[in-house]
Amino acid sequence: MIAVETKIHDKFSLEFKVAYKARRKMQVNNFVLNTWIFIPNSLDINSATYSRDDFYKDIRTNIRLITPVFLVREIACGEAIPLRNLEAAMQHLAINPTRGNVAEYEYQIKMFSAIYKSAIRDQLAYIYKAAQAEEKERLVTCFLKDISEILAKYRNLAKIIKAPTVEVVVYNYYLFGDEFMTNLTEKELFNLIDKFNHLNESELRAKILPLVLVILEKEQLHKVVNKYITVQPESPDCNKEIVFRLDALKRYVESDLFINAKKKRDGRVAEQVYYSIAAGLSMVFATAIAFSIQLKYGNFTMPLFVALVVSYMLKDRIKELMRYYFAQKISAKYYDNKTTINVIENEIGFSKESFDFIEEVNVPKDIIRVRNRIPLIEAENRYAKEKIILFRKTVQIDRKLLDKSTNYNIDGVVEIVRFNLLSLMRNTDNPEVPLFVLDKDEKAQKIMAVKNYYLNIIIQFKHDDDEQYIRYRVGFNRVGINSLSELSS
Repeated sequence: MIAVETKIHDKFSLEFKVAYKARRKMQVNNFVLNTWIFIPNSLDINSATYSRDDFYKDIRTNIRLITPVFLVREIACGEAIPLRNLEAAMQHLAINPTRGNVAEYEYQIKMFSAIYKSAIRDQLAYIYKAAQAEEKERLVTCFLKDISEILAKYRNLAKIIKAPTVEVVVYNYYLFGDEFMTNLTEKELFNLIDKFNHLNESELRAKILPLVLVILEKEQLHKVVNKYITVQPESPDCNKEIVFRLDALKRYVESDLFINAKKKRDGRVAEQVYYSIAAGLSMVFATAIAFSIQLKYGNFTMPLFVALVVSYMLKDRIKELMRYYFAQKISAKYYDNKTTINVIENEIGFSKESFDFIEEVNVPKDIIRVRNRIPLIEAENRYAKEKIILFRKTVQIDRKLLDKSTNYNIDGVVEIVRFNLLSLMRNTDNPEVPLFVLDKDEKAQKIMAVKNYYLNIIIQFKHDDDEQYIRYRVGFNRVGINSLSELSS
């Protein structure tokens, strides 16, 4: 199956998080993701002003494995795979600190930290959706108890690698995981406080807040003892150093989940074959003209000279026309880029993508139905037609090779795509326009209103017999993106 999460990443970028979950009963899983982007005509975005290269400059893609799913209480009880794997890796490292054991120990620290992050995120999301206040109190109490046990058990493992066989550099890997988890715990607990501050449940908040503060104070002390950087309210550099370190720790922990992806142009061999055919056909034409004139008028004559010049001129035009024709055929059959998906040294699949502007007559009727223009926009579209971009993507994952490449139960891969809209904003007008109304004294009152432009993005995804559509409406102006809504299809 395919799951899509979309959000505004920053003022100018959208983020699409696409999870490709490979079914275990299918060795080869094929996924198709087609995205239609409907752009207002007033932005002057078309094939002449916005090229394929421009689009791929605005697209940034990362591929990583889906984080293995474990419940917080499952990790806390100590019987879950992450804690057992980490303890075993530490024991092997302390006894025999070979390069392979160091690599396995570092890998297990990163996986444990990433799984902890995913587990507390999912558990808190579930808590926030719990309907009854009594249920929330029980869930939060258990959650706080569980994360305290997880952190205690992780920190208790340190005694295993406090040995003369373990170098300081290697021991630091453990500290990186610890620092990441304590920072993450603080962040999520502060978010928890903020969530409950906005609830009209003062009794519940009064019961939970002291429990949360106890853990926060404990984590603050732990950071001071271990000399981890902490947030300073009066920081002279506006806490730049801790923000930098938080990002670095996040990249470090998630580095083993990110996949080694190699991108190259798709259909390069076919392209060269077709272009060679185009050159050959143009040469056949020129040679045929030269031979026919030579047979009729002989060698070293003026007609032959003229015929050679004309045939040479036409040969180049025929060659370019044939190249254009074959290019259209190639673009319909092949993709722009092909990315191989590798876990360690094993290729578990590939991803292909292509971009093109298309005419509305070539858009499937289901997509036009989902686009669902209001009557005014439909009337305007007869004269100032929306420009339509089709971004095609196909992903293939080999389930057996994926299972062989890791000792965790991995559901599939996640593709994180960031689409920067700055290029689409270059022809936008001023973000504010004046409007006028009569005030109480019947005098004209000027009101500044926001001028917005809207992209409509429709995603069609297919896997096996499953086919679904999602429509997004993105509001933006010269200042940046200001709204993102998912509309019913």
